[in-house]
Amino acid sequence: MSFVFEGSAVEPHIDHTDCKIIELLQKDGRMANTLIAKTLGVSEATVRTRLARLIKDEYIQIVAVSNPLKLGFEIVGILKINADVKKMDHVSAELSKIKQIWYIVHTTGGSDIYAEFNAHSIEDLNTLISQQIYKIDGVVTTETSLILKYVKRRYDWETGMD
Repeated sequence: MSFVFEGSAVEPHIDHTDCKIIELLQKDGRMANTLIAKTLGVSEATVRTRLARLIKDEYIQIVAVSNPLKLGFEIVGILKINADVKKMDHVSAELSKIKQIWYIVHTTGGSDIYAEFNAHSIEDLNTLISQQIYKIDGVVTTETSLILKYVKRRYDWETGMD
């Protein structure tokens, strides 16, 4: 099995044990290394070393996933951005600097960049779009979709090596 990252095929440097560690943490990100070790039948030092590598190599990150709608953000949504293809990296780098935007990917289909954002109010959303995003050299058009309700938000999809 190979994955393609930024144009080159790369063999994943994870094995069955790494995948099982990831799967356990997807179900409970607070699971203790000692419990992971016991569950998998390996030493705690093995789990600690592998976990450090998985984080360092960006296979995983361990965070508390919050619900922005319950945390006081009135506006949560998705930006679909079309950009000048020659300026995609510049646009992405500038979007990355905007605090309200927390997720950015390059996409295929109807838009070039997909970004998710949080805003405290409609005024903040207006400022985000008109004063920040449209001022980025290379942004051609945007489409904004607001999230009304989270229906499913699961992060335990296992690994691509299953």
